Amino acid sequence: MSLQLKPIYLLADSQLLFRSDRAGRSLLNSVRDTVESEFPKAAYIGASNGDDPIFYGVFESAVESIGLHQRRMIPSVLSEDDKKFLNHADVILLAGGDVKRGLRVFSENGVRDIVIRRYFEGALLIGVSAGSVQMGLPGSTRGVFSSNRTSDYFELVNCIVGVHEEADGWERLRQAVHLGTGGLRGIGIPSGGGAIYHADNSFEPLRTSLSEFLIQGDEMIHNILSPNDDGKFTGQPESADGSKRSYL
Repeated sequence: MSLQLKPIYLLADSQLLFRSDRAGRSLLNSVRDTVESEFPKAAYIGASNGDDPIFYGVFESAVESIGLHQRRMIPSVLSEDDKKFLNHADVILLAGGDVKRGLRVFSENGVRDIVIRRYFEGALLIGVSAGSVQMGLPGSTRGVFSSNRTSDYFELVNCIVGVHEEADGWERLRQAVHLGTGGLRGIGIPSGGGAIYHADNSFEPLRTSLSEFLIQGDEMIHNILSPNDDGKFTGQPESADGSKRSYL
């Protein structure tokens, strides 16, 4: 039996975890609708922020609103119970913080491999800030982009992801795309915004427009990807004319 991969939610920050669309439905409602389990488990991975309990409290407050009562903070040093919970988690959130710090921990403690496996087993993933960057291709570490590929990144999103750097005109993201090889593309998610990445390599902008960067010939192309006109958080495939999503 083939398994349909869940969308990956990429958020610039935590604002969208508490926002509702025009119909009064929150973004997390679309997350809950996508998870089949009657009593889903939600795992929070906070290595990028040093396992700060304050940020885990933000996560708890957000997921409580949609009835995810089985939840757990997965620390940088995992117990057997932590591993067991993560190995059965239906929703996994990678928190914000320091990109490089988190990647190093994930590689050392085996979390990277578990998260990737759970994704292909049907878990839904959410990245917040640094967590969104880590989901993509190499990428930004401590604000420095590198064109060198590294296995530390999750590479589940087929582009370089940049977050909340719109004030600088996405200069570092532009540089990463310029230095990249093999037609790498970049997606910039501004503060307060997000994107849903679907298994067919398409992006669904959330709340704010996304900036897409790619190289065509010798020219850097900058495209603006706008959110749905109806303002709904669906997490579902686009309409028949494909107008609601942008393909990379």
